[in-house]
Amino acid sequence: MLMLTPTAIDVVRTITSAEGTPQDAGLRIFTDDGAETLQLALAAEPAADDQVMTAEGSRIFLDQQAAAFLDDKILDAGVDGNGQSSFVLGTQGAPAAE
Repeated sequence: MLMLTPTAIDVVRTITSAEGTPQDAGLRIFTDDGAETLQLALAAEPAADDQVMTAEGSRIFLDQQAAAFLDDKILDAGVDGNGQSSFVLGTQGAPAAE
C-alpha cells in the first residue's frame, strides 16, 4: 500500500482543506494510460472504484491502476520558497540517497 511521509500528509491536508473545498475532498491520483503517466487532481469525492486512503486528516483517492502501480511506493512532498508544492515518489525499503 502507498505510504505517505509526514510532509506529504501535511501538503495533501493543506490542499484538500483550502477555503471553498468540499469537506470530504481528497487528492485524486489516477491514470488514463496504464500508469505510464500519473495525474493529480483535487476531487470532491472518490470515483466509484477508487481506493480511499486517509492519514491524519488527509484523504487520497487512487484509481485501480494507480493503486496497483503505487502499492510499493512512498509519496513525499516538498515546498519551495514560493510556497509551491511538488510530490516525489520513492520505493519502499530503498536506501536513502546521500
